Amino acid sequence: MEFFCYHRDRTGSLALREELVEEHWSYMDRYAKELIARGPTFADDGETPTGSVHIVDLPDPAAARAFAFDEPNYQAGAYRDVLLRRWRNMLGRTMWDFPGGRTDGNRYLVLGLGEGPAADLALPLDRDDLVAYGPLLSDDGDAWLGTAVLLRAPDPDTARGVLTADRYADIEVHDWEFGGRR
Repeated sequence: MEFFCYHRDRTGSLALREELVEEHWSYMDRYAKELIARGPTFADDGETPTGSVHIVDLPDPAAARAFAFDEPNYQAGAYRDVLLRRWRNMLGRTMWDFPGGRTDGNRYLVLGLGEGPAADLALPLDRDDLVAYGPLLSDDGDAWLGTAVLLRAPDPDTARGVLTADRYADIEVHDWEFGGRR
C-alpha cells in the first residue's frame, strides 16, 4: 500500500531540524527500499524549509502511522502537523526513475484537498514533467480525499494548473526539491 506523508514544519523549528538532520536521514535510510519519493518543501524565498514530503510503500495504515510518527523530527516537536493519506502511484515508478533528473528546472508539490466524486484520476496528457502523481485516499482506499503531485514546472501557477481548480476545497503549491543525502 502506498502512502503520502507531509510533515509541516512548526514555526521557528529550523535550528531543531538542522540539529536532527543526520537522525532524520538515518531514519529514512531504513526505508530506502520502500520510498517512492521524498524531499523538503520551502517558503517563497526558496531557502527556508516548510515541511518534508515522503511517499512510501508500506504493508498497512498502522505501518504508515508508525513511519510518520516515529520520525525523529516529529518526535522532537519540529513539525506542527502531519498529513498522512493512502495514495496511488499513477506513474508506477519512483522519483529516482524520473527522466528529467534531480536538478533541471523548478520543482513543486501540488496538494489538492477535496471530497465527493474523485477528480484528476487520469494522468495529464503531458507527463514529461511529472515526478509523482496520484490520488489521496481514505485508509480503506474507498474514499477520494484529494490529489498529490510532485512535478517540474516553470512557475507555481503552471504547477497549480495540473489540477482541476473547481474540484478542490483548496490547492496548495510548495517549492519542493528531491530529498536525500547531499
